[in-house]
Amino acid sequence: MRENKIKKMMKKGQPVVNGWLQIPSSFSAEVMAQQGWDSLTLDMQHGVIDYPNALQMLQAISTTETTPLARVNWNEPGQIMKILDAGCYGIICPMVSNRKEAENFVQACLYPPKGYRSFGPIRGLLYGGQDYGSHANDEILKLAMIETSEALKNLDEIMSTPNLDGIYIGPADLSLAIGQKPGFDNPKGSKTHTEILNILKHAKKHKLFAGVHNASPEYAKEMIETGFNFVTVGSDQRHMSAGAKSTIEKMKGSKKGPDNKGY
Repeated sequence: MRENKIKKMMKKGQPVVNGWLQIPSSFSAEVMAQQGWDSLTLDMQHGVIDYPNALQMLQAISTTETTPLARVNWNEPGQIMKILDAGCYGIICPMVSNRKEAENFVQACLYPPKGYRSFGPIRGLLYGGQDYGSHANDEILKLAMIETSEALKNLDEIMSTPNLDGIYIGPADLSLAIGQKPGFDNPKGSKTHTEILNILKHAKKHKLFAGVHNASPEYAKEMIETGFNFVTVGSDQRHMSAGAKSTIEKMKGSKKGPDNKGY
């Protein structure tokens, strides 16, 4: 089976730089994949990507060495299994709030006896190889999002879930969960930043990978220095918006402040 490159990188202590795809286009996915990201995540929660889009985007990404991941829109087994069957090599699952939800998520990613994933990797065999069924349980990356007030009370229970690879922090929903305004790149000393460090501490205690979403490369570098293994920087639509905005500012002299509240 094709090796999960980013899982190997994190085991070696090498940080993973992840890109984020929200635009339902195989061509834009191919363009992003050609830029040197370690991995690209299809955002099927807040992006505008449906399953047929996702399949074509995964095909485009597979022309490169970039590892394909997906954030599903909910902790729903059918959706998780179907996008894995399409050749996705890792799942970021939102709103995991307790041990039971974490177990349900992990087991949907695993074939029996470790889980209850149904067998039928129609494109997984093409991308991963004919021995996919024998090795998928070891190669598929499973990251649970910690972003609810309930999850913050259950960090040890969630992170001790068997076969969970790591956690991923969405700072916007995490901010809402603790009564703060949603946003990214939270300053040191802020309530959200303090909570992020607390989640990271628990992940390290349980020897799990830790990922976080960032708005800027400068902040992402700080998060790597802090101890995160996996950092996302912006998204395809934000990169496109920023490039277009920069051109207009240079041409017209107008200036519009950056928006860091959305993915």
